[in-house]
Amino acid sequence: MSSVKLCSVKLNDGFFMPMLGFGTSAPNKVAKSEVQEAVMRAIDVGYRHFDSAYLYLNEEEIGRAIRKKIADGSVKREDIFYTSKVWGTFLRPELVRTSLEISLRKLQLSYVDLYLIHIPIPLKVSESSFTLIINPLPPQAMDKCKDSGLAKSIGVPNFNRKQRERILDKPGLKYKPVCNQVECHPYLNQSKLLGFCKSQDIVLTAYAALGGWNPPSRPMKDGYTCHCCKAQANPAQVALRYQLQRGVGALAKSFNEERIRENFQVLDFQLTPEDMESLDSLNRNIRYFVDPL
Repeated sequence: MSSVKLCSVKLNDGFFMPMLGFGTSAPNKVAKSEVQEAVMRAIDVGYRHFDSAYLYLNEEEIGRAIRKKIADGSVKREDIFYTSKVWGTFLRPELVRTSLEISLRKLQLSYVDLYLIHIPIPLKVSESSFTLIINPLPPQAMDKCKDSGLAKSIGVPNFNRKQRERILDKPGLKYKPVCNQVECHPYLNQSKLLGFCKSQDIVLTAYAALGGWNPPSRPMKDGYTCHCCKAQANPAQVALRYQLQRGVGALAKSFNEERIRENFQVLDFQLTPEDMESLDSLNRNIRYFVDPL
């Protein structure tokens, strides 16, 4: 059995998701053609889980890469787990399916494997205050995407425990979200949220699993270096392996051919319990991205 199949998790709706995914968001300086080439390289290396969004403006290129690798016999459509997200401008109930259909037209695919609400959005409740609503949609808006077969599974990113509880308590909920995608790395390990998600049979998936654009402080770099030496792995590999061994899905993002290959090698080694405990101790609740909550 392939390492990809061995490192998949069964979602609460019965589908399987590869725990190691390939992230595709990119700054404007990265050409769209580079994203396409990176996805094709990632498929050749062994990645089968690809994460994108309407907001990333690269779904045409990703779809082209996937279709090319299907055409040359490298993969079948059912081998690929593709995630997209509905952006806030489409969160009126009647527009959610429209957003998904736009993504599918760009991809030239008939379905996505996972469809997420991209982010909680601010709702004005008075002249002087705003509150963050956990989900402006009635549950049926996302449910219909799943019932139609356009999305096999549905979920959310960037939702905290309290917001998750409100979703699960919503009247009319037909399908429980299968995953919660949040910023998560050794300096923001989300241990409490992880415990809650596990208790609800919801998979936590880490974006920014390798940190952000700004480098962490030197003492934390030294902490990583220690574990790299013990595991005979580089810092990125340690950070990704840490998530997988906690039962957290991890999105690895790189457009460099060598690093794409190196990041996939995290399926080939294990961290010791002592390593995991020490990595847990690196948590500083540091965010590299603006906290949407």
